[in-house]
Amino acid sequence: MELRLMELMQGDDYVPLKIEQLSEHLNLGKGQIPELQGILDTCIADGTIVKLKKDRYCLPKDADLVTGIIRFRQNGAAVLIPTPSSNQAATEPVWISSEDTGVAMHEDQVVARIIRERKGYHRKQKMRTFNPDAESGRVIHILKRARDSITGTLARTKFFYYVIPDDPRIVNDILVADPQTQEWKEGAPKIDDKVVVKLHEWKQRHVNPEGEIIKILGKTFTPNAEFQSILHKYDLDPEFPECVEFQLKEIPGEISGDDFPDRKDFRKVFTITIDPDDAKDFDDAISMQRLPNGDLKVGVHIADVSHYVKSNTPLDVEAKKRGNSTYLVGVVIPMLPEKLSNGLCSLVEDKDRLVKSVEFVLSKNGKVKNFKFFNGVIRSNKRLTYGQAMDFLNGKTNKEIRDTPMPPAHQTGNTGKPMKELSDEELEEIRSTVQKLWSVSSRLRQNRLKRGSLELEMPEVKIYVDEEGYADRIVKSQSDESHQLIEELMLLANQTVGKTLKEAGFAMIYRVHDKPDEEKLFDLREYLQTVGVDCGDLTNRREVNRMLSRIQRHPQSHSLKVQFLRSLKQAEYRSSSDGHYGLFMENYTHFTSPIRRYADLVVHRVFEAFMLKRGFFKTNEGDSVSYTAKQVHSVAHHLSITESRSVEAERETVKTKLMEYFERELQKTPKNEFEAFVSDIKNHGIFIELEESMAYGLVHVSTMGDDLYSLDKDGTHLVGRRTGRSFAIGQKVTVVVERVDRFKRQIDFRISEKKASTPNRRPTRKGRPRSRKDR
Repeated sequence: MELRLMELMQGDDYVPLKIEQLSEHLNLGKGQIPELQGILDTCIADGTIVKLKKDRYCLPKDADLVTGIIRFRQNGAAVLIPTPSSNQAATEPVWISSEDTGVAMHEDQVVARIIRERKGYHRKQKMRTFNPDAESGRVIHILKRARDSITGTLARTKFFYYVIPDDPRIVNDILVADPQTQEWKEGAPKIDDKVVVKLHEWKQRHVNPEGEIIKILGKTFTPNAEFQSILHKYDLDPEFPECVEFQLKEIPGEISGDDFPDRKDFRKVFTITIDPDDAKDFDDAISMQRLPNGDLKVGVHIADVSHYVKSNTPLDVEAKKRGNSTYLVGVVIPMLPEKLSNGLCSLVEDKDRLVKSVEFVLSKNGKVKNFKFFNGVIRSNKRLTYGQAMDFLNGKTNKEIRDTPMPPAHQTGNTGKPMKELSDEELEEIRSTVQKLWSVSSRLRQNRLKRGSLELEMPEVKIYVDEEGYADRIVKSQSDESHQLIEELMLLANQTVGKTLKEAGFAMIYRVHDKPDEEKLFDLREYLQTVGVDCGDLTNRREVNRMLSRIQRHPQSHSLKVQFLRSLKQAEYRSSSDGHYGLFMENYTHFTSPIRRYADLVVHRVFEAFMLKRGFFKTNEGDSVSYTAKQVHSVAHHLSITESRSVEAERETVKTKLMEYFERELQKTPKNEFEAFVSDIKNHGIFIELEESMAYGLVHVSTMGDDLYSLDKDGTHLVGRRTGRSFAIGQKVTVVVERVDRFKRQIDFRISEKKASTPNRRPTRKGRPRSRKDR
């Protein structure tokens, strides 16, 4: 019936009809009208059909309507991302001015009317800063609210109370009743408390939305209150249901010899883990053995979560619901309970652990001669941080390595045995293993890049917290050899497992990264030319890598890489092996992190089914599952959604902690100085990016008291009228924190007075070289 309905509405002579008229055209009986109404309601909910006045139905494009998700900016304007459909009046983002947003809120699903004509001066002129060719629209209906409650800070005027939303993209304050008129178990909320507000129905745009305070989270801007706010916004729960806790009681605290039938014993093979300082769980370990002919036998050992988490049990249902672990600053919201994630499944130092292993024989030049799969058991000899592994690679002495501080116990799931307690013989064995592993990993990396894989490594900012939860220090970490050593071996294992299971005909989850749109690559090429990065056809992979190499040497390297990543499509989970653009790999899957990713757990079950079918063991001790294509498709779609949610939560907690860190910097005397570079020039100041924290901020002209600054005729420099001092994109500056606005999430800086005595002067016409010879 739905297919016939869509064919009717897509006809050239179709006009909007009521449900009774639709029933007649479709030759339906009276008893079928409820079914038709159900189809119409479903189609309206997903935006494929719209309901007009007088209860008439049609396709969105026939009424110049478009449905989709509305995303606001802090200034009140918004952009509508259309729902993918050939029946929409617009397929590209639709710009919506602040006066046309109606009663929509950030990320609501809405219906908007496309505005085709405008007379005289209109809002469209304001939208030219976004996209001069973009269509504009007006919200006319809310299909579905993104949320029924929000978090914010309680405030009041002389006459009423209100809540300032945490998300600055929710541009309206929420009116609430006097908290004293409600009953509270532990006292009413006070001004400046962080609260949860349940939203009432909002019908009139010129009147602020209203709500009811339903929960108190604590004093706003304190670590716990901010943490609780993020948990509520992204529906994250540190606690597990009672049924999961009950199942955990049936799982022993340690593994025993009974867990080893048909498992290969790797416990006498020297094995290490290499992870960040603040790693909470340890999914993967690496072992190495030298063969008589000079080849290396390298084992990639992955925690065997499927041994403990059987399909369709309470543990499995909850893990699937969460989809993945979420790594907030200083805290992890785990996919699995701590007994498994930090205990039985975590490959901690000096403990027997069950694993699924891929053992490779690799030549000196990084060629894979053969590989084997195993269910195994290991005992990690040493837990290394990336920094410690890098010390061994850099040739630091044993004394220097012993003097390196250990990661604080409150920041990690396991510190490992202190280096100072290891003998010279033990340290030398670690050194030899790490260096040999890097020798083969580096060749794997070189070979991968030669085949066309892109170098997309981005520097990462790690924010460490003190024992009270406040942002304590910020460390910028690069993807150095210690990271690449692990990454290459994990990539090799992922691709090997994916290819093998695909060829064996098993339905499973793949990690897919589609090719970017050519139009976006063309726009990126034009943008890069404006900042001095010349490049050719970016649909050619070799040209992309050349462009990335040029960007790496550019003063705006980080922001330009961000621009490139934005031009690419998002990687996602899929049931079809459609390839990975960034890695330039086919049949790529995720196998190496089952503690924190449900997709990997699914692949482990298929891996078990494959080994059972091939007769690798006699007894099926693991969780062997052969999924149908339909099951895998459904799970993959769900996991892409949960992953996106976690990424957003992680980004938000980083923003929150950066604000917290720089707010505390304001209290310091003297203030710390930060090195930065100019990322953009405006008439009201310069936008900067800090080198270490990669935080963005503004140096407003009002803080530049040594002169009167304005844009030059070209708009490329901010120049002082008296001193001739100038600022240009890419220029390095030294700044101190001036102001932090936690509500708007903005950080303002000013140029350091200590550095102001040696200004950069823009050459005057008189001082410029007059000819090529003079240059």
